[in-house]
Amino acid sequence: MLKKTLVLLYFVVVTVMAAATFAQRLYGVNFYEQWWFTALWALLTAVGTAWFIVRKVHRPSVVLLHLSFVVILLGALLTHLFAQRGIIHLREGETTQAYLTSDNRVHHLPFILRLDTFRIIYHPGTTAAADYESHLTIIDKEEMYNEVVSMNHICSRAGIRLYQNSYDEDGHGSVQTMTSDPWGIAVTYTGYALLFISLIWILIDPRGSYRKLLRSPVLKRGALSLMLLMTMGSQTMAAPPTIPKLTAEKLGKLNILYNDRICPLQTYALDFTKKLHGKTHYEDLTAEQVLAGYLFFADEWENIPLHKPKEDQKWVLYYLQHGLSLKVFPCTQETTTRWYAPADPIDTLFVSAESKVLITSFFDVLYGAVSVGDYELANQYLDRLLDYQQQNAGTSIPSHFRLQAERLYNAVPFATILFIVCLTMGFLSFLIFLFWPKKNAFRMQFIVMLLSFLALTLCLALRWIVSGNIPMSNGYETMLFVAWLLQLLTLLLQHRFRILLTFGFLLSGFFLLVSHISQMNPQIGSLMPVLRSPLLTLHVSIIMIAFALLSLTFISGVTALIFHFTDRHSQVESLAILSRVFLYPALTTLGFGIFIGAIWANISWGTYWSWDPKEVWALITFMVYAVVVHTQSLPIFQRPLAYHVYVTLAFLTLLMTYFGVNYFLGGMHSYA
Repeated sequence: MLKKTLVLLYFVVVTVMAAATFAQRLYGVNFYEQWWFTALWALLTAVGTAWFIVRKVHRPSVVLLHLSFVVILLGALLTHLFAQRGIIHLREGETTQAYLTSDNRVHHLPFILRLDTFRIIYHPGTTAAADYESHLTIIDKEEMYNEVVSMNHICSRAGIRLYQNSYDEDGHGSVQTMTSDPWGIAVTYTGYALLFISLIWILIDPRGSYRKLLRSPVLKRGALSLMLLMTMGSQTMAAPPTIPKLTAEKLGKLNILYNDRICPLQTYALDFTKKLHGKTHYEDLTAEQVLAGYLFFADEWENIPLHKPKEDQKWVLYYLQHGLSLKVFPCTQETTTRWYAPADPIDTLFVSAESKVLITSFFDVLYGAVSVGDYELANQYLDRLLDYQQQNAGTSIPSHFRLQAERLYNAVPFATILFIVCLTMGFLSFLIFLFWPKKNAFRMQFIVMLLSFLALTLCLALRWIVSGNIPMSNGYETMLFVAWLLQLLTLLLQHRFRILLTFGFLLSGFFLLVSHISQMNPQIGSLMPVLRSPLLTLHVSIIMIAFALLSLTFISGVTALIFHFTDRHSQVESLAILSRVFLYPALTTLGFGIFIGAIWANISWGTYWSWDPKEVWALITFMVYAVVVHTQSLPIFQRPLAYHVYVTLAFLTLLMTYFGVNYFLGGMHSYA
């Protein structure tokens, strides 16, 4: 009876959390602050603890793991009951000793707070904010302390924590978030520490279930996967006039300010062409030639069919009607030299007299040379401007190495090439595994996988060099990173499990295919200030490792279900063991990733859990997959077929966490 009650409560909690994300999105109803939601968690904790005692669980690693969850929930309850949270708004030079809570009540601070100055720090040469800094003076018992509060850098004094929240439009005022949580944070962080220790302990415990799995003699038996093929068509049409390829290439080398960072004009041309025509080229013309065509031969290009007529044709026709005057020139604004190419044809920048002469001379001569077909003269003026940029680069222009890295990244469609290679090799690997399982064949697959891994590593390294940030800040980059992790795992473990070569090719190919099709956010830009934290890298990378491992359990499950209805049904058990080998570290890394994210949120926003849809679905995924490791309490999952059916369906929660939340539910994590 107790076990049935626990299972029912567990199911209800997961279901309510899932439903709450949709109710909040569709109807604005917030279940998380209702008393019955808190009571539901308390009841689940009480019944779970009772079942734990009845079962007389005594293995230390298991006891510590479940104890950590109780401590975390206790910390959350203490925060809910005793924490204070408010807002402090200050103008420069103002002092205050009060804060305002959400119910518009004024409360007193234990010290006096003064805002000395507020600063917005920009990425060099751009108007993109890199950080927001509030320089504060705290007067506490006649003692004065100077503090700086910025994104991901809090101030703590007398039990009060101050976080940078927002600022006034004129840049002379700042809004601070104030929190006071005397009991909850300490207890919650203790629970996190116990969780991290126990998750690792579970994996290394010599008497634990995971170490027993690794000693299983059936691990070297085989398994298989699925295949995804795609066909692409294209239409041909005579290309309209434009400038020669050599001239366009020189034009693409000019540095411009685009997407809040300085980059080669080639990058803008690629995004421009992709937006209009769905590809990085049009017929035999490069992206630079396409952009130049719209600049210098607008009438001929106006009737070219576009990739998305309803949305994009209005956009490009606006520019054509107003004269698509993409300006590339050096200008001086507040003593900072910038190379500027406005997407908006209305140019409001102030430029020096010297720059105006150069602008007039450059565009008049270039347009004149193009109009009469004198491309030798056009090339001479492009060379002049390139030399001028190089001589007057200053500190805001990226280094030559960084610009070359961006040009190389632009030149090679890594995701497109690699998804074709990986999916093709996955199909061939399957055939080899079935009909020609020779060492030479596996060696050939290993070499291809290694080359693919090195190419993908180069792709990520180039994005890192160009952006200056670890490439894990948006959906496109995380898809590439998951593919990279899958290939790394394959290379490390393939000598023990040959079938991993098939897994690795197909799964990494799938993620690369998705990134190729959707092009989620391929533009490289400056990170928003809140994302400039080392905890972001740790949080995302560990979560992606977990997703990669859970994807392998899905492939194992699908393969086992296929084998169950063929003459290879004897391998279903082997696949279950192989799947569990991936499942345990997946749960470990997922637990680490979720709660490292909670620590980052507490440092950045002053609250470690906000019931954001992404947070909720990550927790749901963790709880759903955790069910199948409880084989003693739920012996049905000792049966390989039942296990495979469950993990295959559980993969839907992962898809919802990674894709569904972004596209249907939104939330704070939508910044990526």
